[in-house]
Formats: sequence, C-alpha cells, structure tokens
Amino acid sequence: MGLSWQQGPLSPGAIGRFLLPEPLPNRLLYVESLRRRMRVRFGGTWIAETENAVVLFEPGRYPVAYFPEAGVAPGALQRTEHSTRHRDLGLTAWYTVQAGGKSASQGAWQHIELPPYAIELQQRIAFAWPAMDAFFEEDERILGHAADSYHRIDIRQSSRNLIVRHGDHTVADTRRPLAPTQP
Repeated sequence: MGLSWQQGPLSPGAIGRFLLPEPLPNRLLYVESLRRRMRVRFGGTWIAETENAVVLFEPGRYPVAYFPEAGVAPGALQRTEHSTRHRDLGLTAWYTVQAGGKSASQGAWQHIELPPYAIELQQRIAFAWPAMDAFFEEDERILGHAADSYHRIDIRQSSRNLIVRHGDHTVADTRRPLAPTQP
C-alpha cells in the first residue's frame, strides 16, 4: 500500500479515515522533499540531476518526481504548443525532450499557473518515465516510477562521500555509502 495508491490514506479507496472535526476534501495532494540525489538519462546523456527533487503524491497515481529547472541540462527541453489543465494544479505546459540525437514529444511537463498552496512545485519539471532511458536515485536505476517510501524502504548505493563524526573523532568515512529511501 502506498500513501496515495490502493488503500492508502490519501487514495480514493482509503480503508481508514483521519480523525478531524472537518472532513478532508475528496482529493488531497501531498508533496515532500526526496532528500536523495536523482538523475534522468535520455539519448545517452544525463539531462537532469538534483539533490533537491520533490515528490508529488496524488490520489490514484504513482508518485511523480519534480526537478528544479536549474537541474535540467540547457537545451534538453523545447516547449511545445500543447498544454493541458490539471484539475488541482492549473495550466500545464508540455515539452519535447531532446538529447544525443533522440527526441521525446511530450516527454516532460511543468505546472505554470500554480495555486498559492502548491508553491513547492513552482519552477519544477517532471519527466514522463516511459519516455526516458533511465531514472536513478543515488547510483542505482529505478524502474517503473518514483519510489514510494510509504510503500517500502529501499537501500540505494551512492558514490557520495559520507563522513560520520563524534566530536573531533571520525567514526566512519566512505565513498560508497548505502542510503535508505525512507522519509
């Protein structure tokens, strides 16, 4: 069970309820910081990389990772004339993703008229998972969709340097730490 999928607390088929004096709205979106490095590969090239991704949980959908615009490679996105309207997040612009001689029409999107309550998604891009070559969390490839840390906890291999200190004493120093996917 995930947070917003199957019978999770934010899904349309929730098996429990929040104990509040007022009922929750029928659709409740949830966003949180991923707190791990995430990368996108397309056309044999890394087109996006960040340690500042956020994950959107939306009822009845798998989690979606959103990257800061600054973490997307210059020239990788070409805005199209196609746009849609998300029922909760407003006008959505679509992009063609281009890299390494490869192109994916409607391979990425961005909500461009966000309501004030959704500021965490401002100036962020999401990529269509099936259209990209690969997604990575830390140094491991993710298959299917962004990890739902409310469904299971995964351990990912990382190449970042991790140093653990107690006062002035170094307890551990490694360039191959394992990073849990829990919140």
